[in-house]
Amino acid sequence: MTAASDTGRVGLVIVSHSDMLANGVAELAGQMAPDVAVLPVGGTEEGGLGTDYGSVVEALADADSGAGVVVLYDLGSAKMTAEMAVESADDPSRYAVVDGPLVEGAVAAAVAAQGGASLADVAAAAEGASGESPAAVSSRPALHLVSDAVSAEVLLTNDVGLHARPAALLARTVAELDADVVVRYGDEEANAASVLALMGLSAPGGESITVVATGKDAEEAVRRIEELAERGFDD
Repeated sequence: MTAASDTGRVGLVIVSHSDMLANGVAELAGQMAPDVAVLPVGGTEEGGLGTDYGSVVEALADADSGAGVVVLYDLGSAKMTAEMAVESADDPSRYAVVDGPLVEGAVAAAVAAQGGASLADVAAAAEGASGESPAAVSSRPALHLVSDAVSAEVLLTNDVGLHARPAALLARTVAELDADVVVRYGDEEANAASVLALMGLSAPGGESITVVATGKDAEEAVRRIEELAERGFDD
């Protein structure tokens, strides 16, 4: 369970029929977003498989630090429980029950929330995770063909390369800047703002990636990514 340290960030609640599953997803998402409340609600009060309405209601209140809460669920009856809990809230508009992939959606939502995205944008990130290809890129022309693009070869100095946490750090760094950034590894390219796309590159430690950026903050984006890699992504 990850508690929020910033009252401006959207919180997350993970509702599952399994306590172990809810906690595992929350742990993974929490690693992506250390300042976001990610609360698991799994199983019945007796410790069996199922969902508990009262526990979901409590988690919604605990996760809401002022910017609202996005709720993800694993199966249909968990959705029903989550929706009932939201409907009973004083202000249901502060909560969004999202129909998206539980693991990928939680990761995408956590990264968006860490970056300060709004409730609607965090919900959209979770929903959009279901249709994202492993190395999704933006619809803009390939950045390496743009004349004013800034690029650099960056060595992944950490042991595991662009796995979950380093990918999240890179995506958050890009999200803070006015720049479009693509990361290339081998024959694949990924939108650097998408943690799932970056993870889909499967770029291992000891290998180099190509970072290409355009926009007002292009040079700063490349510089920050180089610094992240030099620090081993703080692993």
